[in-house]
Amino acid sequence: MNNPLDYEPHPLCTQACREVQEMLARREDWQEEIARGKMFGVLIVENVKTDTNVPKWGYPAADSEDPKWGYLAAYSGQIGGRSDWEDFVPAVFDYLQPGGYFKTHEAEISRINQSISHLEKDERMKEARTLIRQLQEEQKRTIAAYQEKMKEAKAKRDSRREAGSLSEAEEAEMIRESQFMKAELRRLKKSLSEKTALETEFEDYQENILRLKQLRKQLSDALQQWLFSQFRMLNQEGESKDLLEIFRDEAMKEYPQAAIATSRIAALKMVPPAGSGECCEPKLLQYAYQHGYKPLQMAMFWWGESPKEEIRHHLQFYPACNGKCKPILHWMLPASTFEPAAVNLSIYSKVETLYEDREIAVIHKPEGLLSVPGKDAAQPSVYALMRSKYPEATGPLIVHRLDMATSGVLLIAKTDFAYHRLQQAFLNHQIQKKYVAIIGCKDQEACDKIWEEAKKQKEEQKERGASSSAAVKQKISLPLLPDYLNRPRQIVNHTQGKEAITEYEILDRIDGSHLRIALYPKTGRTHQLRVHCAHQEGLNAPILGDPLYGNEKAAQLHLHAEEITFEHPLTGKKITIKRKADF
Repeated sequence: MNNPLDYEPHPLCTQACREVQEMLARREDWQEEIARGKMFGVLIVENVKTDTNVPKWGYPAADSEDPKWGYLAAYSGQIGGRSDWEDFVPAVFDYLQPGGYFKTHEAEISRINQSISHLEKDERMKEARTLIRQLQEEQKRTIAAYQEKMKEAKAKRDSRREAGSLSEAEEAEMIRESQFMKAELRRLKKSLSEKTALETEFEDYQENILRLKQLRKQLSDALQQWLFSQFRMLNQEGESKDLLEIFRDEAMKEYPQAAIATSRIAALKMVPPAGSGECCEPKLLQYAYQHGYKPLQMAMFWWGESPKEEIRHHLQFYPACNGKCKPILHWMLPASTFEPAAVNLSIYSKVETLYEDREIAVIHKPEGLLSVPGKDAAQPSVYALMRSKYPEATGPLIVHRLDMATSGVLLIAKTDFAYHRLQQAFLNHQIQKKYVAIIGCKDQEACDKIWEEAKKQKEEQKERGASSSAAVKQKISLPLLPDYLNRPRQIVNHTQGKEAITEYEILDRIDGSHLRIALYPKTGRTHQLRVHCAHQEGLNAPILGDPLYGNEKAAQLHLHAEEITFEHPLTGKKITIKRKADF
């Protein structure tokens, strides 16, 4: 069985997906909905025991009339409000049945929503809110005016005292005036703080809304918990757990019990996200286990428009998500399915030293090597190598990072002084980096469009009198946010994302659908260059070999940090280090 979290589609999966795609193209009643975006998946299975519910499509064994191998198909969530369409495996638990527990309690929550909406739209209460705000502002002005009067009176008293020759009677009179005005201010504040009938009514109205919202949350949480408990997922041994147990046990494996109680992230991982158990992968495996089929190979593809946030392209294959599916798949499939590759220390031999002095070093990091240690401390990293190579070095050594899959120049600080100087230079955007990448367009037409636009920009620049060798840079500005349910992936989010800016230059046309480009990051967000290339609002052309955001497999990620320019932290001399890509 392939690892659904990291795989290359088996030829049989590719063939099965083509058949499903042909069927989808014929489903006129689904077109409008699935065109907005939907994940579909297939599972190649072996029929290990006789069962009347064999897959609809199969490949008959030579000595049997019944299919020996076949495939199952699934879609995520629902289509047309249904999760039981013919030719696709049904939901693990169909909670959409009319009159069922879920629909009954969902209707109750909907009625509360309607009540809240009705209250919030009450025109009389909207007017009351405005009147109360005006009244409160008037009260503030009244109090402020009286306090100003008190200040003026005090200033007069102070002036008379400074003039001297006050009688005892005059001094006593000024004291009485001060005391009276303070008491009057207290009486004024008290009288203004007394609620009007309108304010009392409005508070009751607000309290009603709050109580309804609290009740809605309690009912929603309870219904969600009930729903998770109904999704009982099988594993290869025929054992079952519900989603609450699966996510709790997975979190307990990852975090100690103390962290579960104190860490917000750890506690959140114990709670299944909404929609868990409704993706293609768990649906396919559940059906296979229930009907005596042995899972062999799995693949998932996207159909329809690209989402606004995450990277998805029509008809391209994608791995299972980490947030919803990873804990479930860890339960449903054997542990051997997810075994990591053996640690290979020979990668250290590929590290090259490009520059070195007493303060700093610049190296070439090969693809496949971590910049800093991950969860598995035994896995090779630049940090481990540098700490071994420079045992006398002080400070953290690693000034900036490259993704594990990215190759290129990396700056190393041997001293605390150099580290802090270079860190400040990065924060002040005083260090320039140039990357090169090969991007893959969805077709030749898309490639033509990018290439012709670059040529047009070049011509316009020449007309303005610029040198023909000058770089023609264009800009991508797409704010990024971590995909909390699918780490380490990033998404584009225009409201909550952090600013991410990349300049790029088209360097060369490799073939009908591939271009070589230069990338100049102006900010340093995680996966910035990869997302800006792949996203539909960016270049809409993923980097070749990108396992997270791409749609075209290759021996490596074709992204390389080719050049870095910085001022030496001790001498201030400007240094440029360049190392060409191997691709």
